[in-house]
Amino acid sequence: MNIARTPDDRFDDLPGYSFAPHYVEIDDTEGATLRVHHIDEGPANGPVVLLLHGEPSWSYLYRTMIPPLVSAGCRVIAPDLVGFGRSDKPTDRAAYTYERNVLWLRSHVFGALDLRDVTLFCQDWGGLLGLRLVAAEPERFSAVVASNTFLPIGKTKLSDAFFAWRDFSQSVETFPVGHIINGGCVTDLSPDVIAAYDAPFDTEEAKAGARMFPTLVPASADAPSAAENELALKALTEFSRPFVTAFGDSDPVTKGSEVWFKEHIAGADGQSHVIIERGGHFIQEDAGPQLAQIVLDVMSSQKES
Repeated sequence: MNIARTPDDRFDDLPGYSFAPHYVEIDDTEGATLRVHHIDEGPANGPVVLLLHGEPSWSYLYRTMIPPLVSAGCRVIAPDLVGFGRSDKPTDRAAYTYERNVLWLRSHVFGALDLRDVTLFCQDWGGLLGLRLVAAEPERFSAVVASNTFLPIGKTKLSDAFFAWRDFSQSVETFPVGHIINGGCVTDLSPDVIAAYDAPFDTEEAKAGARMFPTLVPASADAPSAAENELALKALTEFSRPFVTAFGDSDPVTKGSEVWFKEHIAGADGQSHVIIERGGHFIQEDAGPQLAQIVLDVMSSQKES
């Protein structure tokens, strides 16, 4: 497996991002190792909040959510998925399968970090992967806040916006990561923030994962990982700890996906679900502090119950 590693100086002086890097090594499933990165802020003995990003972003997406969570005494872990951020990036697109990405993330947050009593915030592929972890090891999670995400099984038609995005991702000559993020926000990002999203991808070769992820979403019942996701959904229905949805009203890709969670997951019953006004797909850019407060409110409600 050929691997690209972004030079450290690409991450110097990014606006709003002064977090120290933390690295662990995980099995790449082919006998070698991958170096993966995560942010680890706040007291080591604080309640754990796990922030999972999606495609084609990285942990920079959480820079406005992390400070209020840390100020409240939380230990905040924000990994970079394999192929993104400061994590290693296999350059062969075939290396990225849905199941391998689940395994890589599980090896990172459960194997290397052994996280427990976790409050999960997940968005986009952070949910497509993170909710698989909740289904597999629910005892590790104390609560979930899901935003602009879903767990597709290929039995309902995906949105036209998704198919337009998938087609674009496979046909565009130069994959414009920062501009993709900007286009998925209601907020108009500044040029230096757009550049920060581009920072991990110093070559087109390093964007293999970013290119591949849209093709991994199961769009039919016989697609790879559709069956595994269906089993995970069945397991999630029994998750009885707080499960809160906080979706944006301006995301054409996942709008409406919160309904299934609210109607089927045991822990979603009676929760204060939120639709965030002027919240685009990359809702952390549009409403980061508000989302952090939602996470803290869910954690506070657990203490009171």
